[in-house]
Amino acid sequence: MPEKRILVIDDEINLCTVIQACLENLGGWETLTALSGKEGLAIAQTQQLDAILLDVMMPDMDGLTLFEKLQNDSTTQAIPVILFTAKVQSTDIAQFAKLGVAGVIAKPFDPLTLAEQVASMLGW
Repeated sequence: MPEKRILVIDDEINLCTVIQACLENLGGWETLTALSGKEGLAIAQTQQLDAILLDVMMPDMDGLTLFEKLQNDSTTQAIPVILFTAKVQSTDIAQFAKLGVAGVIAKPFDPLTLAEQVASMLGW
């Protein structure tokens, strides 16, 4: 079975590094990173991806705007998206769930269980 490819989109470079290490070392997945919504969109449109982990709050284009762009693009709409957010009130999570995302992971997250959480949300 070919390995999974995941794109992590988060404006915090240190967080991208931690997430990438977790997914590659514990999940065994190839992990690409983007530090902005614009960069993430370009990668999603040109690479074969199995999933996207997307930060909700970013400066240039927030995660929800990017998610909408991904959903409206026939080349990216089938890619499952998991949101990363520091906003974990039940109303926010309910709003995110209505969007059709594959899941929501609260920040801060446990690096040791991140790959497991992602695999569970995506049914891997």
